[in-house]
Amino acid sequence: MSPFAEFAETVAALAPRTAIVLGSGLAGATAAFVERAMVSFGDIPGLVPPTVHGHGGRLAVGEWSGVPALLFLGRLHFYEGHPWNVVTGTIRTAKKLGAKRLVLTNAAGGINPALAPGGLMAIRGHIKLLEPHAWRPLASDNGLSQPYSPSLISAMQSHERANGRELLAGIYAALTGPSYETPAEIRALAKCNADAVGMSTAMEAEEAFRLGLEVAGISCITNQAAGLGDTTLDHAEVLVNAKLAIERMGGLLGRLVRESVPRAERKSEPRP
Repeated sequence: MSPFAEFAETVAALAPRTAIVLGSGLAGATAAFVERAMVSFGDIPGLVPPTVHGHGGRLAVGEWSGVPALLFLGRLHFYEGHPWNVVTGTIRTAKKLGAKRLVLTNAAGGINPALAPGGLMAIRGHIKLLEPHAWRPLASDNGLSQPYSPSLISAMQSHERANGRELLAGIYAALTGPSYETPAEIRALAKCNADAVGMSTAMEAEEAFRLGLEVAGISCITNQAAGLGDTTLDHAEVLVNAKLAIERMGGLLGRLVRESVPRAERKSEPRP
């Protein structure tokens, strides 16, 4: 039996409803997750190992605070040279394994002045600048895609209010990378009402929505976007600042995993 077939048997026994994709530097948010089985991306049909530092390239199944969940430790990116059907292969894998809900996380640059490094943003829509002539739809106000569940955004904001915090629900701009955006590009994105910018998530969210999954997105703000801060952008800063939001991110992910269980089936709710 192949490693993936063995893994799939464990998944079938646990029957997780929620799949989570962890972005750069966010593996530490999994303190409440107890792993039962794991398989490498390279052993999953249609996937390949990632090459980006901070992306482990493993899929685990286990329990998050007692609730079954799938956990993608890392993702694949277009800028690694993968075609889009490979980049979104993780989403089809989650669907094949029975997931009903997908939670996408990422590391992003903050454009909105209210978003400081170490903060979080719920994604309510995205601007997809990933293809030739991608700026053209913005000229006709048709550039915003909204596959994200309003009820899951509400659940995240309720969780944050219970902890004395506010969670901005904003617009994520997805660019191809691997280079960071220029200050001129950031000024243009700000004019298009983008609140944060990164190099992932949008295609995954749209594939999940196409497959009928309920979708949530969370950006961890790891730096100010180009031209808005005093430092030179680099991936090391992304990984360091991601650690500032680890505990908060873990709490939000736990809330979303618990929300996937019908209330009648839930055990006593943990404190927020």
